[in-house]
Amino acid sequence: MQETPLCLSVGHLLPASMSDSNTTDFTNPSTFILLGIPGLEAAHVWISIPFCTMYVIAILGNITILFIVNMEPSLHVPMYYFLSMLAISDLVVSTSFMPKTLSIFWFKSKEIDFSACLTQMYFIHSFSTMESGILVAMAFDRYVAICDPLRHSTILTNPVVAKIGLAVVLRGGMLVLPHLFLARRWPYCRTNIIPHSYCEHIALVKLACTDIHVSSYYSLSAAFLVTGVDVSFIAVSYTQILRVIFSLPTKDARLKTFWTCSSHLCVILTFYIPALFSFIMHRFGHNMALHFHVLMANVYLLAPPMLNPIIYGVRTKQIWDSLLQLFTYKET
Repeated sequence: MQETPLCLSVGHLLPASMSDSNTTDFTNPSTFILLGIPGLEAAHVWISIPFCTMYVIAILGNITILFIVNMEPSLHVPMYYFLSMLAISDLVVSTSFMPKTLSIFWFKSKEIDFSACLTQMYFIHSFSTMESGILVAMAFDRYVAICDPLRHSTILTNPVVAKIGLAVVLRGGMLVLPHLFLARRWPYCRTNIIPHSYCEHIALVKLACTDIHVSSYYSLSAAFLVTGVDVSFIAVSYTQILRVIFSLPTKDARLKTFWTCSSHLCVILTFYIPALFSFIMHRFGHNMALHFHVLMANVYLLAPPMLNPIIYGVRTKQIWDSLLQLFTYKET
């Protein structure tokens, strides 16, 4: 049986007039058209208000974290180096897609250059992968700090932290490169309309008029490999951490030790739960409305960058004290 090109399946997701008016075949589009949130075009301005608020909070919060860690010598330790890497990753991910999304909502600026689309896709997916790796590095830091505290400073030296950071960056950058090369080589036909607010890989795959099984298998394998390995490592680390915590003699000691991990645990849940929900929706939520898929895809990328600095700012005493000192110094 001859397989129907996947690009044709996008037609039923688009308004009839839009689908019919873009039937000219082409293989190398110079631009793509991003629809924003299909079906909710009339509400784009209203939707932009919470999105813009979340983005501003993410930018200000993560820049504040970077500033405080840089200015406070007592925070120049592995835990806060990794937190700085997390803040940079959050800034890149949110800035890779949110300005373009807001321009669609506010100015109806829906066109995006083909190369810019691929670049946006690469930065979103590579830095999201890096963020997962950073969470693993932070779990390792907590494991050493609690399970082997006397050797923490000798195990996690500055050169070791730098090597871990480099490994995280290289893994994220290299794993996503095949997506970029494959997407550039694909022929695209019938439409250059992406029913999304940014160049998401799955949305782009559906426009290709070729056999995309290689890309689909690689995408699924990479997702399972990264998530499986990272979550397994975090789970093993926290299993050992909890064993040490529950072996402490007093309740106060157990609570105090657990509190040092609470911020990291919250950030892990903030990152992986929306990611798991988004993945399940893409694979099994075919009956859900398209606008709900797109909304969740935006929230999945925007929520962690907004919440991470809040979680660490509120729950980490050193950052909170440094922030209070900063404002107290300015007032005096």
